[in-house]
Amino acid sequence: MIYLCSSSESRALLLEKFDIDFIQKPVSFDEEQIHVTTAKDFVYAASKGKLEAAQKQYGLDTPLLCADTVIAASDGSILRKAKSREDAKRILMLQSGSTISIISSVHFKSKQLLFTDISATHYHFDRFDAEDLEQYLESGLWQGKAGGCMVEGFCKQYIKQVDGLESTAMGLQVERILPWLSIDQKSLHETKEEQHSVL
Repeated sequence: MIYLCSSSESRALLLEKFDIDFIQKPVSFDEEQIHVTTAKDFVYAASKGKLEAAQKQYGLDTPLLCADTVIAASDGSILRKAKSREDAKRILMLQSGSTISIISSVHFKSKQLLFTDISATHYHFDRFDAEDLEQYLESGLWQGKAGGCMVEGFCKQYIKQVDGLESTAMGLQVERILPWLSIDQKSLHETKEEQHSVL
């Protein structure tokens, strides 16, 4: 059992897909306090900040999993979560017919170990159809998404090429975490056996 310290539906679905036992326990962290210029530095600072907040709130009796995701445009600029419909359109137009990098940073921490990973998946898009884009904006599904991008939804039909894991683009590179979950469980089991033998 782990705590997924995120309110993201996509991250929860990924953990379910890989049969990982978890409870969703969101944490509050103000990303506006981060002042860095690169997407990689930003996403690392955000996920680390969430981990520190989660540890203060929940402790480490149950392992914590925290993550953050940002999108970098082809010019390297950070595409954050859109603040309005107009902002979402502006951000999505920067991605139309271009290449983006979706960068996810994850921290897994228990009493036994700390694992950190930063991964990127690169998407090469065709130009978005104007009418299709308007329908997507009207749906509101872009809300809460880094760069307003849904590679499993709206953006999927426009993908020309992908380099990297789809899970990274969805906000949680589960494949990178799995071995460490196994190591943590093995370590915890051995610790319990040692405590039992001492008793």
